Amino acid sequence: MLNISNKPSPKFDFDNYRSGNRIFSIDYYEQFNRFLLVFFAILFVFMFLPWTQNITGQGYVTTLEPDKRPQTVQSPIPGRIEEWFVREGDFVTKGDTILRISEVKSEYFDPQLLQRTSEQLEAKKGAVLAYLDKNEALQAQLAALESERKLKLNQAENKLSQTVLYVQNDSIKFEAAKTDRSIAQTRLERELSLYEKGLKSTREVEEKRLKLRETEAKYIGAENDFQNAKNEVAIARLEIDRIQAEFTDKLSKTRSELATAKSNRFEAEGEVAKLSNTLANYTSRANLEYVVAPQSGFINKAIKGGIGETFKEGDRLVSIMPDNYQMAVETYVRPIDMPLIKVGEKARVEFDGWPAIVFSGWPNVSYGTYGARVVAIENFISENNLYRVLLAPDPEDHPWPEEVRIGSGARTIALLNNVPVGYELWRQLNGFPPEYYKPEATKTPKLPIKIK
Repeated sequence: MLNISNKPSPKFDFDNYRSGNRIFSIDYYEQFNRFLLVFFAILFVFMFLPWTQNITGQGYVTTLEPDKRPQTVQSPIPGRIEEWFVREGDFVTKGDTILRISEVKSEYFDPQLLQRTSEQLEAKKGAVLAYLDKNEALQAQLAALESERKLKLNQAENKLSQTVLYVQNDSIKFEAAKTDRSIAQTRLERELSLYEKGLKSTREVEEKRLKLRETEAKYIGAENDFQNAKNEVAIARLEIDRIQAEFTDKLSKTRSELATAKSNRFEAEGEVAKLSNTLANYTSRANLEYVVAPQSGFINKAIKGGIGETFKEGDRLVSIMPDNYQMAVETYVRPIDMPLIKVGEKARVEFDGWPAIVFSGWPNVSYGTYGARVVAIENFISENNLYRVLLAPDPEDHPWPEEVRIGSGARTIALLNNVPVGYELWRQLNGFPPEYYKPEATKTPKLPIKIK
């Protein structure tokens, strides 16, 4: 019955019962105090145990060499898939054919495209040779015209010199005829004067008059010859000018034809270079009909799978995982922890799916973690607002398991200073970062590349 009345209940005496005597006669508080004393003593000692400060992060397994990471094979030209030569999971060596593609652009449909382009190239080369021959012929013609002009000019100048001499000769004859006519005129006048005085006969007067007529005729002839000689000089000079004009015209036309031939030759040479470039491009494009493996590895996935499926240039066709790689772990750290990470310092790695017992502050007693060293630190923050850090296997520690696949997750622990456990608890409770310190070796370690 419950004691809920206001009346005072009588005191219950447990000593009258055997169970009460057995329970309340034992001193439990003494044992509990001993337990607390031992517990706090152990806790006090535990506070002075060493604890390795660390920075944890999440990442994934990758490769140490950039060219050994998973890659996709693209086609530099658009096309259509015609035939596959591999299956997913197959191993291919560098240069092995993966698939065959065909053209989808109409300008490359001609099966004789290379042959016809080569014929066009040979025709243009023939045109270049023809223009070279024409240039040589025009240059020879130009030289011949120059020589002929010199010859004609020399002939005309010689003729001019002769006519000048003729003019001088005729001028002397003309002056002599003029003198003879003057003398004959004087003699006739003298004979007429004597005839009037009766000292000369009529026959003698007529002889002097006839002599005057002869000298006048010679004078007129000499004057005509002199004028003709001067005309010959003018004609000779005009002939020189005509020759100069004629050969200037011929030389100008020949030089114009030579310049045109050179221009056509340069144009043909340009066409040859253009066709050579086009032929080289067509040849390279024809070699792209077969997509080959850029390096040895395993076929991961056929991204474009169907026969007859078209794709654009740069589209991903197949994914390849290279072989002979060395594993690494790509992890990310917070900006507040970034100053504590240095190249060459040690870290521990725990792989997803791999059994592990981890004590982050006691790496020596952890099981299932593997040693690593920092080999690269990103200088610019990533899109996830964290800094990327690359870890490689530590050659001084046991090797990483070969069964771990590229792309699997990993948990990383960067090891820092050794401090007491009590100090670490105090730091964690106050939210302080680990102590800044400078590792002994800051140089990048030389890690051997493991070849499987």
